[in-house]
Amino acid sequence: MDGNGRWARSRLLPRTEGHRQGVNAARMAVRYCAQQGVRVLTLFAFSSENWRRPRQEVGTLMDLFVGSIGREVPELVEKGIRLRFIGDRTTFSAKLQARMADAEERTRSNERMELVVAVSYGGRWDIANAAAALAERVRRGELEPEQITPEVMDRHLSTAGLPEPDLFVRTGGEQRVSNFLLWQLAYTELFFTDVLWPDFDEDELGRAFEYFAGRQRRFGHIQEQVVGTGDA
Repeated sequence: MDGNGRWARSRLLPRTEGHRQGVNAARMAVRYCAQQGVRVLTLFAFSSENWRRPRQEVGTLMDLFVGSIGREVPELVEKGIRLRFIGDRTTFSAKLQARMADAEERTRSNERMELVVAVSYGGRWDIANAAAALAERVRRGELEPEQITPEVMDRHLSTAGLPEPDLFVRTGGEQRVSNFLLWQLAYTELFFTDVLWPDFDEDELGRAFEYFAGRQRRFGHIQEQVVGTGDA
């Protein structure tokens, strides 16, 4: 969700106002995806690198995050949306960690859609954590090195139990994944738009869905195998 700061700067507003407007775009994305039957939506809200930003901006982001948890959970419960956080929670205060856990527990039984919020998250952090967990299992004799497969690795990532992403959407004009779900995006379709995140609306998200619908996903097969007209 990129472009909050540039959106604010172009309007001679503080960067923090861009983040506040970005919350509305996030709310739109959640509602639209639920209406369209999306099973899992992951929002990259705060990266592990974002801690390097000015202290005031980080503080505003944390205040928005805390406030959003309280405001949005009742609607998530009402609409049957399960909330899940991924990322390094140890970087947050004990109070915030408790609020995150409480929000997850209150929505745990919801099945309409899973909303995953990546906070203090980095793809390299995720992979390193999974590798460390696997190494510890090998050290304890629970696992042999040759038993470590991509499937086993999947089960040790923060996204364990979730399907691989079908579509990655990045706003703001940049064309890179910026340390987001590095392992999980191996076969994901990538959609980049110049629209800044606070201006991202249902029309633009619908355009991303249309782009995805027009893609042929082969996963290493040839076209004839995918459409079922050729030999295996």
